[in-house]
Amino acid sequence: MTPTPVTFTAPAAPASYSWEATDEEVAARYGIPRERVVRFDLNTSPAPPELAARVVAAGRFETALSEYPPSDYRRLVAAAAARYGVAPAELLVGAGADEVLDLIAKAFLPAASAAVVPGPTYAMYRVLTEQRGARVITVPRLGANQGWALDLPAVREAARDAAVVWLCSPNNPTALPEPAGAIETLLADLAADAVAAGRPAPVVVLDEAYAEFVGRSLAPLRTTYPRLVVVRTASKAYALAGLRVGFAVAVPETIAAIAPYRPPGSVSTISVTVVTEALLDPTILEANLTRVERERARLASGLRDAGWSIAPSVTNFLLADFGSVDRAAAVAEALLRRGLVPRTFGEGHPLRDHLRVTVRDDAENDRLIEAAREIAAEAKGETAPGPDEDTLEVVR
Repeated sequence: MTPTPVTFTAPAAPASYSWEATDEEVAARYGIPRERVVRFDLNTSPAPPELAARVVAAGRFETALSEYPPSDYRRLVAAAAARYGVAPAELLVGAGADEVLDLIAKAFLPAASAAVVPGPTYAMYRVLTEQRGARVITVPRLGANQGWALDLPAVREAARDAAVVWLCSPNNPTALPEPAGAIETLLADLAADAVAAGRPAPVVVLDEAYAEFVGRSLAPLRTTYPRLVVVRTASKAYALAGLRVGFAVAVPETIAAIAPYRPPGSVSTISVTVVTEALLDPTILEANLTRVERERARLASGLRDAGWSIAPSVTNFLLADFGSVDRAAAVAEALLRRGLVPRTFGEGHPLRDHLRVTVRDDAENDRLIEAAREIAAEAKGETAPGPDEDTLEVVR
């Protein structure tokens, strides 16, 4: 993915994730107040649950702030295990899903090995593979008309030479889950191929950062494919991205292979306390899922009315197809001038003619809809129509 024009990555730097511009960079470049900048690029929630403020205000954390958190994160592990329906020994805590992914790469991707990355997908899979000195085997997905589903025969063939297969369902940035039974079929085929070749099966990493939005997980498959690692997070559906808490779910033997690579105390005692309470409170998840479902439909409808081609989504973000790289770039620039930061896709990316936008709150979504109308009108040399009567005010 390519950052907006106000960011820079040194060409000699190691493989790394490219962020869009910061709020301060956008504000400075376009001459707008920082408080008018809205992040539509991060797939985060517009506000944390009220529980977070209450827990922080109470000041009663797992340990005093002068101390490290408990080395086993015991209460957090118990809460997450109960929430995900696994045993505590089948769960490993990390500083966000990204640290969990990094630990998996360290455990299972030696230098000169290979990993399968079905693209387009989350950029960190490629980054982590390259940082380990391993080779990326890119397998294109089937395309928009087939829901960007995995090309199962191609992934199976590529995996014959791979130590790791990176999967994501629902997939970021295409916003859809794999078809029912697809991953089960792939795991069975990979296991059969390994037995026939007399070699270990590849580790399959299934990133379920958005699983709550579809209400199901494939973690139970770990019992039939013990080299499956499912990754979960408190960042998306729980609206706690800033606390950086994620989890690996796998059979105990696989967790034991990952655990030595985890640094001590990487998750803060504040994060441990707040996320534990959030996992124990079902109302937090329900409230955010309800908000996302309502606003996703309304935002998609408003953007379609403004002329955007919006793909189906089951997540907290939408993927828009602009038909050409130039048009996508022009729309991204026009949004940035208004303080609205979309996710862009860079040189060589299969979605370079697309933008990804997060489902945020009603006022922020109204700003995006109104901006889309204005941009469409500018392209036609017209004046944008005002919001419909049933549309909330853009500026509040």
